[in-house]
Amino acid sequence: MPRRIETHRIAGPAGALEALLEEPESGEPRFAALVCHPHPQHGGTMHNKVVYRLARGLRTCGAVVLRFNYRGVNLSEGEYDHGVGETEDARTCLHWLSERYPALPLVIAGFSFGSRISLRIASQRPDLRQCIAVGFPAVYKDRSYLEPCTVPRTFIHSTNDQFGSVEELTAIVNELSGPPQLQFVPASDHFFADALDAYEQKVIECSAAIS
Repeated sequence: MPRRIETHRIAGPAGALEALLEEPESGEPRFAALVCHPHPQHGGTMHNKVVYRLARGLRTCGAVVLRFNYRGVNLSEGEYDHGVGETEDARTCLHWLSERYPALPLVIAGFSFGSRISLRIASQRPDLRQCIAVGFPAVYKDRSYLEPCTVPRTFIHSTNDQFGSVEELTAIVNELSGPPQLQFVPASDHFFADALDAYEQKVIECSAAIS
């Protein structure tokens, strides 16, 4: 039986949100994951290659994955809201996913701008099973939303990320409670250039134990 792939229009705070739901590559879903994309004003969409690989890695580990476009991106209604409205969009989609699969553990993940949104929500949702933050941009100095947080957090980062060096990410993660996991992937830039396969494998390794 082919796996389920569905497009949806989810009622969001500023209008309908374009979304894509994909079940695992094989077998029944073990957990449900929401994946948040990078900055909408810098070309970020749910079809970004790093986001796509993140979603596929999660599906390989048994997740049913919901990707979505923030307000004002592609077919999603509304306008950019400086991260505030986009966080509410993600909350809405997470709620929709939890109602669609009420028996499954919930995970949130995101890349770049999406990692900030994911971490913000995780700090307020202790019921989440895991938060995966890919390419967390250390250039933003306000990190007050990172604590307190009881949800297990995993950071996946390029060794040559222009928005956060190895040293900066290590220092940030070492200050957090948990402690979170920090996994580096040898890559050329923020978008894991020349290392997308290795990055996706790291996602799989970090997600294999989620249940």
